[in-house]
Amino acid sequence: MTQENNKKIFDERPWGNFTVLSDEPDHKVKRIVVLPGKRLSLQRHQKRQEHWFIVSGTGVMTLDNDNIEVSPGDAIDIPMKAVHRINNTGKSNIVFIEIQTGSYFGEDDIERLEDDFGRV
Repeated sequence: MTQENNKKIFDERPWGNFTVLSDEPDHKVKRIVVLPGKRLSLQRHQKRQEHWFIVSGTGVMTLDNDNIEVSPGDAIDIPMKAVHRINNTGKSNIVFIEIQTGSYFGEDDIERLEDDFGRV
């Protein structure tokens, strides 16, 4: 992760990247970019819930047992402990804003159930 002068944190991942826009005691906000043909790990969190707002691109969001097609303007609430991922099924980057609320926002609260990049 790299920290810029304005305190935004940028991190490259095998599926794309994210930028932390706000990191406060009661919330964290990220801008997440998923490359075409890539997807996040199938995951859940024990200490936070998330709200995703799709800015651009198209994909399929897995939320527990449902697969939901998403496009710009869609918003998804992810309850604490819900199994979720997003898959970029389009030809351009999918960009979304993630708002985390709960008691803890560290990356070690990611429980990976499946992963295309060997991180389970």
